[in-house]
Amino acid sequence: MNADLALQKAIYARLAADEALAALVGGRIHDNVPGDVDLPYLTLGDNDTRDWPGGTEHRLSLHVFSRGGGRAEAKAIIGAVNAALHDAALTLEGHALVNLRFLDAMTRRERDGETWRGTIRFRAVTEEISDAL
Repeated sequence: MNADLALQKAIYARLAADEALAALVGGRIHDNVPGDVDLPYLTLGDNDTRDWPGGTEHRLSLHVFSRGGGRAEAKAIIGAVNAALHDAALTLEGHALVNLRFLDAMTRRERDGETWRGTIRFRAVTEEISDAL
């Protein structure tokens, strides 16, 4: 499995198992958002990968969509995502996670005037696990 997919699977598993986040989004964490999803929800966003000395560098984002409680609900969800992922010790298939760090976050009102979008970004570095002893 490539490092990018292994990291995505590990992040999704961590977020899906996080009780504080589940309380805020009702378990609605998506890679591919269904058309009739209730708000609030969290979705895996854009990611970029590039070679890094000895491994792979990943820059990834997650997006929150909310209509309840204004910007505060989106910020609370972003806070729970940060608590779950920043410096997390995730287990990846075929790769080792060197680090996973918070980069930045933002919130903004969407064009419909009712929905808030929060975006949180992370940087991770992974290394392939060698089978050689």
